[in-house]
Amino acid sequence: MELYIGLYKLTEQGIKNIKDAPARIEKGIKAAESVGAKILGFYSTMGEYDYVGIGEFPNDEAAAGYLLALGSTGNVRTTTMRAFTIEQFKEIVGKLP
Repeated sequence: MELYIGLYKLTEQGIKNIKDAPARIEKGIKAAESVGAKILGFYSTMGEYDYVGIGEFPNDEAAAGYLLALGSTGNVRTTTMRAFTIEQFKEIVGKLP
């Protein structure tokens, strides 16, 4: 499983229908799980981003497909980062010449 951190901004449509947001979030988590993901945390935040999500997906293709489907709803725009655990980082650094 690969680790990803998602930063989400509500669109005009998303904020206009903010009362529906909790149900949309639950639906989004279930959709992620349906493609084999495990959501480790999801937070409503203050500042530049409205939400932050942390999840594990089987691979880049599963994550990309899920995020494209999520974006197509028109409620949020996403910025996604592939993340590495400290153990993975040590392995990467250990392979440097």
